[in-house]
Amino acid sequence: MLHTADWHVGRALRGRSRADEHRAVLAEIASIAADRKVDLILVTGDLFDSAAPGPESEAIVYDALLALARLEVPVVLVAGNHDHPQRLRAVRPLLELGGVHVGEVLRRPEEGGVLELELNGTPVAVATMPFLSQRSIVKADALMSASAEGHRAIYAERARRIVEELTAGMPADAIRILAGHLTVTGGVLGGGEREAHTVFEYEVPAEAFPASLHYVALGHLHRAQRIPAKAPIAYCGSPLQLDFGETLDVKSVSIVELGLRRPARVDVVPLRSGKRLRTIRASLDQLEALEGKYPDDFLQVIVETTPQPGLADRVRELLPQAVDVRIAPRRDLEEDEENTPRPDRSNLAPQALFEAYLDERGEEDPRLRHLFEELLEEADATAPA
Repeated sequence: MLHTADWHVGRALRGRSRADEHRAVLAEIASIAADRKVDLILVTGDLFDSAAPGPESEAIVYDALLALARLEVPVVLVAGNHDHPQRLRAVRPLLELGGVHVGEVLRRPEEGGVLELELNGTPVAVATMPFLSQRSIVKADALMSASAEGHRAIYAERARRIVEELTAGMPADAIRILAGHLTVTGGVLGGGEREAHTVFEYEVPAEAFPASLHYVALGHLHRAQRIPAKAPIAYCGSPLQLDFGETLDVKSVSIVELGLRRPARVDVVPLRSGKRLRTIRASLDQLEALEGKYPDDFLQVIVETTPQPGLADRVRELLPQAVDVRIAPRRDLEEDEENTPRPDRSNLAPQALFEAYLDERGEEDPRLRHLFEELLEEADATAPA
């Protein structure tokens, strides 16, 4: 079985499209599935980066799903918090013609919430648990009256009951799998997740998953990891580095071997097609020595210098793959600031405050002062009388 998730097709990096990169990575996943001769493929949510993806993003995702389906093995996908369930529902009949089973909304086991298959003569039951927002699981009256800690407890308890309902009737002679998109207690963020959907109110207790499950395949957290629990619980992580918070993560898919009477064996297979994200912190002189280096990586460049016009353009001349350029005060200036008491400037006019700021930074470019004057005049002109 192959487990993949969190494709996030459509996510740009500081305005730069990653469509070609996504195509290459998803083609690599299909190639791994073919080479390893897997008999089941799980895609556990966040196919898209937006609930309203553009045509190019939809083409990339559906081409990838059909490429997996052409391996003539079942493909099971569940919706993530970035996926629009109604959009998936609209294409569900077409995907299922190609052998792709879609869990876009939560369903009772007898209504499609548990998919029963036979793979190489072995019965397999797959429960699907798409992303459940706080609003969908905690009623309005509880949201209005309960404390934050109360919301968390309500969410956890109702999620536990959903897991119990999905798994209680699974056949005893089948390999039993739950495929979900959610945050489980003990999981570690990868760096590029949507923060509002990974706070405590959205956690599902690891002990909610019964020991009778052979494998719990999860999406939502972008770092590949195992969660200690009674059942084997694993996030496969995102297949490419999505944000500069993920620069240390090795991206991969999981190949999982399951048996009725043996523990799950997970083989993490690194992916090579995605670009590496790299953060560089240096002075401008040091950056000049790196000119043309890292041509295949996306770069976040933190320049230790004083503010100056045209700095970002200069950095991109040296390092064309720089998608994010930031200024950090030089460490010697930071140390001086820490050791020097700040004067009282509460009564200074805006122009004087800005002059003092530029003087502290050693900035002498008159264009900055002129630009500040223009912005201040514009702000004063539009302010209500």
